[in-house]
Parts: sequence; structure tokens; C-alpha cells
Amino acid sequence: MIRRSTAARGLAIAAVLSVGLAACSTTTETGGDGEGAASQDPLIVGTILPVTGTLSSLGPPEIAGVGLAIEDINEAGGVLGNEVTMEAGDSGDTTDPSVGQQTATDLISKGAQVVIGAASSGVSLNVVDQFTEAGVMQISPANTATDLSGASDFFARTAPPDTVQGAALGSLILDDGHQKVAMIVQDEAYGNGLRDNIQQAVENGGGEVVYGATDGGDEFPPGESSFSGIVTDVLASEPDAVVVVAFEETQAIVSELISQNWKFDGTTYFTDGNTQTYEETFEPGTLEGVTGTIPGAQAQDEFRERVNAWYEENEGEALSDFSYAPESYDAVILAALAAVRGDGTDGATISENIRAVSGSEGGTEVTTYAEGVEALEAGDEIHYKGQSGAGPLNESNDPSSALIGVYEYDENNVNVYETFIEGEVPEE
Repeated sequence: MIRRSTAARGLAIAAVLSVGLAACSTTTETGGDGEGAASQDPLIVGTILPVTGTLSSLGPPEIAGVGLAIEDINEAGGVLGNEVTMEAGDSGDTTDPSVGQQTATDLISKGAQVVIGAASSGVSLNVVDQFTEAGVMQISPANTATDLSGASDFFARTAPPDTVQGAALGSLILDDGHQKVAMIVQDEAYGNGLRDNIQQAVENGGGEVVYGATDGGDEFPPGESSFSGIVTDVLASEPDAVVVVAFEETQAIVSELISQNWKFDGTTYFTDGNTQTYEETFEPGTLEGVTGTIPGAQAQDEFRERVNAWYEENEGEALSDFSYAPESYDAVILAALAAVRGDGTDGATISENIRAVSGSEGGTEVTTYAEGVEALEAGDEIHYKGQSGAGPLNESNDPSSALIGVYEYDENNVNVYETFIEGEVPEE
């Protein structure tokens, strides 16, 4: 079943899975480190994903990825003989840190041993210590801030840090022949970190950042709605390319760029926080030729159909975007396989085994939860190769390699997948 966290009550993410009741508490003092028995209580997967705030458009595919994974796990017999349940909660965004913090408190009190989220790196930075102190494993499907690499033994992610996306996007800009780059950047961990890595790639390739550079003081605060002055300053720097690193604020930024006669085709770049469809937002052709990047592989057709069907059944509407659905699905599968390998569902056991089931020890390649359980029960190490295409987790609990999807907007302002760039994630 899916239960709502207090912070998310009344919001439109309620859904019901046909699964058994969860235990009220899963706390263990010893974990799965051999010093005592690990908990084998039914696994409760919490979510701290955006239902409200500037990232709310990312919520549906992430929630659907989690829900589908739980459904698949339960169809394969559950975890250690018990069905898995989900406690759903809202992360909000960095404009109101109390939303995520309250959700974290709620999920801990309800016995979640593993939590999927947040989407915002800034939100995760606000709650990672809270989950760590409670012994709850947090796995983000979308956090990319480099500050989160190795943040805690109880934090992992299935999306790569910004070193990979920044290098990929910087290379794309240079390959398109641009040398003078302006960046409109949101002032928080995600925006600043990604900007820094894009800038490094541009400068290493002989280009320059003419507006929005590191330490330039040009960032805008999350939730900003007026961009007239910022866009005036951007265009005064005479860039030949503009990169927008933002979330929901992108609509206002684009509107202001339009009003000041910026030409978007082949000159404008989005990142994962805003590379989504704008078919209902702008006049046809507005964003045609804009390039965007999203960490992770494009969701395969079969997976898209399955995750969309789950969302339609549980939420009553179709998904309009699939960003981070594969990474969300993989996060849950990895947590469940870690529990099976460690013979315990407590956060410490999941933490101690998640790298191994991701393939850090090599082993039998598996692509589903059922295959992974079968191999583990046969005594094999496993390498789960999931929907996202990410490599095994490294010692910082980051994917050791990852794919960056490249998208181009068509005449309907829809982001259309073009290709991918594969990159290695450097160790800290």
C-alpha cells in the first residue's frame, strides 16, 4: 500500500498498491555488520519527491518509477518473504526547507528503512544528516550536486554528479561553434555546481563565460519571477550561446528572452532541471533548435509503457514526461537486492550491501529483481544492470559511469531524444 506522509496529505499523489501491511517499526541497533542480527521486518520504502514547488513536474515519473519497482518486487515474492509497502511524502523545494525536513521526520517515524529522493540536491543536503542519524538509507534518483558525493554511508544515488553532465554540455556548446557563453543560474547547490562544471569544460576548450561565471555574483534566488534586468545584462554581454540552469523559473526566463528578441535556434541550452516539454506553454516553434541534457538513458519503450500504465492506474492520468523514472526504479531494486544479499531490511544492512549488488564486486549480470534474487540465493555475487544504464556504485556511492541523454526541441516545443554521451565519474 502507499501511505501519505503528513507533509503530503491532501496532495494528488495518493495511490494504492495491492500489498500487505507494513510493520510499525524496523529500527535495529546493530544493522547487518555481523555484530548482531539484522532486522527482517517488512521493507518500507519512503519517498521524498517533489509534489509541490519548482520541481513538481519531476514528481510524477519518479513516483511512478518507485511504484512500478515495488509492484515488480512484490510480484517476484517480495523481500525476504514479505511484501514491500510505500510511504509517500513531498520534498518541496529549497524555497521552503521545512517541507522536506518534516517529510523526513514523518518517514522516519513511520519506520521507513530506505527513502527514495530527493529530486533537488539542495533538499537532500538539508535532510541527509537526518536520515543518517536515524539509520535510514537514502537513495536519490536525480541529485547531481558534487557536494553529495560521499556525503554519508547512508546516501547513494543512481544519477551521476554534475561533473559528467557539465562536461557533456560544455562539449556540446563548443562543438556547436560557440565561444562566448552566458549562463542564467539558480543560486543553490544544483545550479552553482552544474554551472561550475559547464564553465570548466567551456574554458578548457578555449571558450569563455561572459555572464553568470563562478564568483560573478549573477545568480538568481530560487523562486525568482522577474528576469528583465538579468536578461538585459545577459544580452549586454554579447553571448553567442545562453545556458539556462533553473527549474520552474525557466518559463519566466524564456518569456523575457523572447521579449528581448533572443533567437533560440542553435544558441540556447537547457539542463536536466528544465529539459521537459513546453508544448502547452509557448507558441509553436519558440524553442525549436534548443538543446537540453538529462542524465541517464532514454527510457525504453517497454519500460515507458509499463511505468505510464502504473501511473494511469494509480493516479488516473498519463505521464507527460519520463525524466528520472528509470533512476527511481533502479534505486528501489538496488535497495531490495541489498536487503536480500545482507539478509536484513534495516538501513545499515542496505547501506553495507548496495554497492555489491550494483556490481562493484563483479558477479552475475542480472537485469531484474527476480533474476537478482535467484543468483543471490545460489551464492553468486551480482551486477544489477538496470533501466538507467548507470555503472556500479563507486566508493562515494555515485554511479561509476553514466549516460547523458541529449535532446533537441522540435517545432512543438517538445524535447526529442537525439543521442547520448557516456562519461566516467571521477572518484573524490
